[in-house]
Amino acid sequence: MQSFEYHCPTEIVFGREAEKKTAEKIKKYGGSRVFVVYGGGSAVKSGLLARLESQLTGAGLAFKAMGGVQPNPRLSLAREGVRQAIAFGADFLLGVGGGSVIDTAKAIAHGTANPETDIWEFWSGRQVLKKTLPVGAVLTIAAAGSETSNSSVLTNEETGKKCGTNTDLNRPAFAVMNPELTYTLPKYQIACGIADILMHTLERYFTQVEGNDFTDRVAEALLKNVIFHGPRALANRKDYAAMSELMWCGSVSHNGFTGLGRTQDFAAHKLGHELSGRFDVAHGASRTTMWGSWARTVYMDKPERFAQFAEQVWNVQAGTAEEKARAGIRQMEEFFRSIGMPTCFTELGIGVQSQETLEYLADMCTDHGKKKVAVFHPIDRSLALQLYTLAKH
Repeated sequence: MQSFEYHCPTEIVFGREAEKKTAEKIKKYGGSRVFVVYGGGSAVKSGLLARLESQLTGAGLAFKAMGGVQPNPRLSLAREGVRQAIAFGADFLLGVGGGSVIDTAKAIAHGTANPETDIWEFWSGRQVLKKTLPVGAVLTIAAAGSETSNSSVLTNEETGKKCGTNTDLNRPAFAVMNPELTYTLPKYQIACGIADILMHTLERYFTQVEGNDFTDRVAEALLKNVIFHGPRALANRKDYAAMSELMWCGSVSHNGFTGLGRTQDFAAHKLGHELSGRFDVAHGASRTTMWGSWARTVYMDKPERFAQFAEQVWNVQAGTAEEKARAGIRQMEEFFRSIGMPTCFTELGIGVQSQETLEYLADMCTDHGKKKVAVFHPIDRSLALQLYTLAKH
């Protein structure tokens, strides 16, 4: 194993009826005035929000709720949440939903703890976050892993820029995870979640760093588990075994454990962020759109790494390292398509884009050529443009 530092303090409450312990956990972490954040109404329609509010009232906890979080969470709503949370005197944030809701709750926690600083200053890197409020999460979708991760992503509607900030202050105090709360999800959301979980580990797996065998085996096992259970969850949304496996894999895939001892790459994330920012497409779908074009472009940097992926995850045994590598990439893309996830612009639903739009995406990804993104094969503006061009069909 190579050197690493690992910090994942989030307490996990997992299983049927886990949400009944929410108030207890809020009190454990010092909360008394709880600002509750939720999304587009499913938490209301399912009765989950009402049950949680009743639980908070019974526990003597004051609360105020704010809904309206959308996929690709908006900076403007997070700013409004900060304003409301400060006025309410919140000392604890509770996100009820998926990654977008939890990321928004994190942003509101940061802004409430730092009322003198606009939250975008932290996301843009102009200010360093040094304090926050505790956050709890009641998860309703297996996908982003935000319930245990050190990241939070926002979209600035004024500029079209979508970006994240990474700090251990983003890690929630606790996460409540009841797989039964995912039973009402639309199939497309489940598929996007499957893609998200896979991509969080894929983007940690392809690395130039050798000597992390245990991390490799953990990552490969997670990928195989999601590939096995994902289609079963899509076939039957009330398959507790499948949904529970996906839910836990979602957390492990983005809490850092599948990347210990090596640097994370996140090339497809960076490329996909610009598609989400420009076209407001689903987070998971934006990454599967770009992954194949990226993989086919860079696999010759380390074909034996891609061959190992093909062997361990897809049981590809025949051929040279290069042939195995290409077969593994093909298999991964075929799986994405089999669950309804896109592998190009047309499948994503945005159609073939103009050269002007491709240039814009490359500019946004690389800050107009001022920076490179990713680690496995650093991507400058020219390469970003090439990758968007390869995916534009």
